[in-house]
Amino acid sequence: MKRTLYKSLLALLVAGASILTTSAAVPTNPTTDERLVKKVRTELLTMPFLSVFDHLTYRIDGDTVYLHGQVIRPTLKTDAGRRVARIEGITKVVNEIEVLPLSPFDDRVRLAVARAVYGNSVLNRYALNPNPSIRIVVKNGNVTLEGVVDREMDRNVANLAANGVFGVFSVTNNLQIEDSKI
Repeated sequence: MKRTLYKSLLALLVAGASILTTSAAVPTNPTTDERLVKKVRTELLTMPFLSVFDHLTYRIDGDTVYLHGQVIRPTLKTDAGRRVARIEGITKVVNEIEVLPLSPFDDRVRLAVARAVYGNSVLNRYALNPNPSIRIVVKNGNVTLEGVVDREMDRNVANLAANGVFGVFSVTNNLQIEDSKI
């Protein structure tokens, strides 16, 4: 890193002042994109009232951020869009987050699946994080497991735990293993 920095500074000094004015107009570089990714991720993960029952994803295309996922509170959708729009370098936010329907049945299923998954002795370590990595999305009795786990066994145990809950119609297991995370 230092070597690259020194080479860049030396090139600027040799090239003269005319390059300094044109380099200021160069568009964003990969480090800026990495900065945006980190900032967007931080803004989304630090939202108040974000729970294990909400799943948010995003995609950055230039200066536009596309928000996707599912939330149980309508205010989370608006708050996510507002927080991301405040980030320097973002000019447009396309908020495609789905607000899940209000349903006492789905609320019971959510709690039961959370107890089954995080109460399992193999998986309870995932509940210790301030932001648990296993997300439980319930829509009309259908459960989707989202997030990242350490091993294939954890993925399978979570799937079995969710399938064993009374009232669950189907389980879609989208959990990724840490090594194969994209």
